[in-house]
Amino acid sequence: MAGESPDRAEQQGSSEGRTPSVSSTVASSESPAPAVPAPAPVDQPTAVFKTLAPRVPEDHAAEESIPETEAETAPEAKAASEADADVAAAPEGDRLKQAVAAWVATASKGGEAAEASAEAEESASAPSGAEEPSEAADVAGAAEAADEPVEAPGAAPRVPKAEAPSWFAKKPAEPEAQAFGSAPATSGAAGPEASKPAPAAPEAPKPDAPTSDAPTSDAPKADAPKAEVPKPASPEPGAPKAAVAKPVASEGPVDQPTTMFRAVRPPVVDQPTTALKLPRDVPGLGSDSERTSTFVPLRPDVPAEQKAEKPQAAATSKPQPKAQAPAPAPAPAPTPALAEAERTRQQPLPPLPPLDLLAELTNTPPPPPNAWRTTLRRFRIWTPLVLLLLIVFAIVQMARPLPAPALKLSGPPTYTFAGGPLKMPWPGEGQGAVEVEGVGSMGTYGAQKPAPIASVTKTMTAYVILRDHPLKGKQKGPEITVDQKAADQAKAAHESTAPVKKGQVYTEKELLQLLMIPSANNVARLLARWDAGSEQAFVDKMNAAAKELGMTQSRYTDPSGLLDSTISTPQDQLKLAKAVMKFDVFREIVDMPNATIEGVGYIENNNSRLLLKAGVTGIKTGSSTPAGGNLLWSANTVVDGRIHRVLGIVMGAQNAATLNKKLELSLDYSYELIKKAQDDVTSAAVVKKGQVVGYVDDGLGGQTPVVATKEIKAVGWPGLKVEVELTDGGKSVPHSGRAGDVVGTVSIGEGAGRISAPVALKSDLVEPGFDKKLTRVG
Repeated sequence: MAGESPDRAEQQGSSEGRTPSVSSTVASSESPAPAVPAPAPVDQPTAVFKTLAPRVPEDHAAEESIPETEAETAPEAKAASEADADVAAAPEGDRLKQAVAAWVATASKGGEAAEASAEAEESASAPSGAEEPSEAADVAGAAEAADEPVEAPGAAPRVPKAEAPSWFAKKPAEPEAQAFGSAPATSGAAGPEASKPAPAAPEAPKPDAPTSDAPTSDAPKADAPKAEVPKPASPEPGAPKAAVAKPVASEGPVDQPTTMFRAVRPPVVDQPTTALKLPRDVPGLGSDSERTSTFVPLRPDVPAEQKAEKPQAAATSKPQPKAQAPAPAPAPAPTPALAEAERTRQQPLPPLPPLDLLAELTNTPPPPPNAWRTTLRRFRIWTPLVLLLLIVFAIVQMARPLPAPALKLSGPPTYTFAGGPLKMPWPGEGQGAVEVEGVGSMGTYGAQKPAPIASVTKTMTAYVILRDHPLKGKQKGPEITVDQKAADQAKAAHESTAPVKKGQVYTEKELLQLLMIPSANNVARLLARWDAGSEQAFVDKMNAAAKELGMTQSRYTDPSGLLDSTISTPQDQLKLAKAVMKFDVFREIVDMPNATIEGVGYIENNNSRLLLKAGVTGIKTGSSTPAGGNLLWSANTVVDGRIHRVLGIVMGAQNAATLNKKLELSLDYSYELIKKAQDDVTSAAVVKKGQVVGYVDDGLGGQTPVVATKEIKAVGWPGLKVEVELTDGGKSVPHSGRAGDVVGTVSIGEGAGRISAPVALKSDLVEPGFDKKLTRVG
């Protein structure tokens, strides 16, 4: 039966199967009756386990709108309900006896029914606090009944009990009259109306009752309709007494299908704070997994006086309604799923600002916002962050390494000599160039293209011999024997030669004199064969040396220069002149106007006329029909007590009738250039002692001046620009120092003519301060 505990459902099924024998026993105790055949045993339906549907707000409205006629149910039903409550709380044997006694009392005493009805009304109008003990008793009885074992088929019959509020869904209850079969007990106390069954009006089914673990205080005590046992009508006067039919015992016990349910003992929970729970799948709700709950307020507490007055007024104003036929059983409520935890639709609020949260915690409302408060709040928030960033920035700046100090010029990087541009007496033909060794070029003229150089080629021959066989001081070098080929070439008529004979022995220096002073071609070939083994091998060495000196536009084809295929340019020949003039023996030989060689006699230089001039020191003449007159010359000039070498060359002098005249013309052109160079080469004080030439830059904006420790005079000529350079002298500049400490050098010029002087600090050099370290960006 729906809504009952498992043991009650079992007792109901057992009672329905055994009630005829109980009724017959009761009937026989009052008056005899003829035996009536008992109905065949019928297989009664077993109880169905169902859960209650969840409660909704409409249930409370329905409970408040229950007709007052429900409260005024038949006295017999009320009495039977009270009796069932007592039976549930008593032991099994006592409960059966009490149930039979209550049923007999109900059938025999009609006057007591009115009192029972009145008592039921009083109990219905009692406060909710008084109802709770009764409900607790029902729960305890149901729990005890669930714990008891199922009766055996031969056990004593039980009387069906009235239904109590259950934890499960309701099942339509059958009238109790059917449970007792066709053997109603007779009673003389019942009136004519009492013979008709008058069950109490059944309540409307509540499919939405809550499925909480404990019943609430507002749940009705009897939800299922109850049917009274039908009473036989009293006999009319004068009529013969009808014998009461006495049921005949059944042929044998029938095994009725039973179902045993063991109810879960509900925990005792504080009723007003019980949380409502919804099943997972409730008809009418959405099918999504996220379930929400609807808040249902609790009923207000009504004073006990008001609850008592209302039922009493209803009982006095309205007559007791007649028993009505039982209403059709309501359809069983759908079985809800198991309940889950309560959920809510309310979304979490976003976090409050710090000031608002503090105001809420201290119950102090936040001040009204305005521009001043907003600015102050932002200042308080951002100021610590900015200070922290500044501290980190300062630490990083202080920890960074200092940049390396550097020397920088404070003046222009060049110095130009006064006097305007230099005007040199350049020849009107051929090509040439003039250069002051260590200072720079005084200028060039002509095409500056490769051309035959005739006997000027012997300068490269002497360079290779001295490079491979150098002579120092008074050394004369190894002895060399004249071979037959050199003796034969000495007799040539159309070239310059030296009268050597086969078998003669000459030193290296003597042969170099014969090579450079009279320009002997046969001696040039003899030295080539002596040095390299063959003339061609020596020529290869000559070209390799030219390449090493950077003579990119020169090509040598023979050691003497007789062939016009040996070509060069003025700039290439000046490079060779600077290299070969480094040998002391070579400078001594080319500066000799004449010489006497043993075995050869007196020899005279071809440019002896020019060598007799002041300051002229060589170097080599060369003439041929294709080459014309050529002279590679060297001269000295004294500037401030120092000798400076001036090198020059004149190539391609052709404005003469004979070859000797062409050579003399080249000498004249060269001497004019020598005189102009000796006159115009001068010196100037580019840097004076104590002059500030630059400063030490510490890399952070600090500058400490430096001064020259002595005067520097540069050699040059009018219009010449010389480079001024301030360097550290190969040492790193310190971060700090005292005044007078040498920190570098200042230099003027380049190459051999480069002049330098040390520079020192004019004031103390100190490291950059905290402010500079902090504010540096790069």
